[in-house]
Amino acid sequence: MTQTPFTGDTEYFPGIGAIPYEGPGSDNPLAFKAYDADRVVAGKTMAEHLRFAVCLWHTFHGTGNDPFGPGTREYAWNAAATPLDAARQRLDAAFEFFTKLGVPFWCFHDFDLAPEGDSVAASEANLATMVELAGERQTETGVELLWGTANLFTHPRYMNGGATNPDFSVVARAGAQVKAALDATVALGGRNYVFWGGREGYACLFNTDTKRELDHFATFLTQARDYGRSIGFEGTFLIEPKPMEPMHHQYDFDAQTVTGFLRHHGLAGDFKLNIEANHATLSGHTFAHDLRMAADAGLLGSIDANRGNPQNGWDTDQFPTDMNDAVQAMIVVLEAGGLGAGGLNFDAKLRRESTDLEDLFIAHIGGMDAFARGLLVADRVVSHPRYRNLRAERYASFDSGDGAAFERGELGLAQLRDLAAAASEPARISGKQERVENLINDLMFSED
Repeated sequence: MTQTPFTGDTEYFPGIGAIPYEGPGSDNPLAFKAYDADRVVAGKTMAEHLRFAVCLWHTFHGTGNDPFGPGTREYAWNAAATPLDAARQRLDAAFEFFTKLGVPFWCFHDFDLAPEGDSVAASEANLATMVELAGERQTETGVELLWGTANLFTHPRYMNGGATNPDFSVVARAGAQVKAALDATVALGGRNYVFWGGREGYACLFNTDTKRELDHFATFLTQARDYGRSIGFEGTFLIEPKPMEPMHHQYDFDAQTVTGFLRHHGLAGDFKLNIEANHATLSGHTFAHDLRMAADAGLLGSIDANRGNPQNGWDTDQFPTDMNDAVQAMIVVLEAGGLGAGGLNFDAKLRRESTDLEDLFIAHIGGMDAFARGLLVADRVVSHPRYRNLRAERYASFDSGDGAAFERGELGLAQLRDLAAAASEPARISGKQERVENLINDLMFSED
């Protein structure tokens, strides 16, 4: 991808130029140590494998506020005279950042990109204004849209959800937002469209008609799918699982829950999953687990790259720097054949204590380097014969004979009983768990 640096009327990150690749020997905090965009790994460049994207919300709206205090960072784009002026300046700052960092993609919620108006029509007008400007910036720079989405969780009207709200007037308002966000995504050439059901769930089981709400959710998604296709959207619709927080229980709990929902309602042909690391851990799984469950179902679409604090039971959205997570995630991605039209979006925010402009770059550089290293290790793992053989040998009994007949559905329970009765007690075959874990660690620290 050819990219052109963005130079607007104002430089929002003065003194910071294009982030170079300087290799593992560099001690420059504003340089990549592992992410070399053009380096070929397993037949594709790192850029093609990883497809990094920066989000508009945490990166350019987040000021470090938390439930106990206001923000700790002040950004020039937030000081504009009007919300629309601030949105224009924020977008210019974002494209300056994208091109200096060298990412090929970006992502947005509708009201990250444009301020919400005091009516549906006013909100649509604001979004249309900003979509036109974003289109110009994309053309000028070569940065593309990975996905768009609608914020159906922040406004008080969505306290009981959007598509699953018990009040039809709220469902209608959610539909208006999704229509406008789909229009925006198509206008900007977005590769995907995401549904994150931030409040699609319940707080109290006994005042909630869960079956009705789930049916409404399926109907809403079906209508959104049909509208998107009618306006020329050829990309993938994505659902982002999350178990709870802010709701007590969310309907899109984890990858397997969403897979079952999509298949039950006949939506799996158009929808895939956008897996977020921190959401997977909140559901009691590992990041790699939810990726694997989505991949096994043929529904792995894209990734929100972040991590949680294991000591906290909420969504901390920290930048992904854990190498075990990155390696295990990329093993799954490589074995699944890649992310297709998806990518790795940094749905992550600076810590409250990080207050310098350069910290935005440092955080993203760390995440990009972590996944670049993860890709290198994952390639060594999945191509290593011992790794492949350890797993294949565990299932060798299904490769021929009665085991293969069982896989083909040719043996009933009565036949299984007769085979078991005629055989001796099965031998205990080691799973070699420690051996495969040690192998991954060994390959993590071998030479590139």
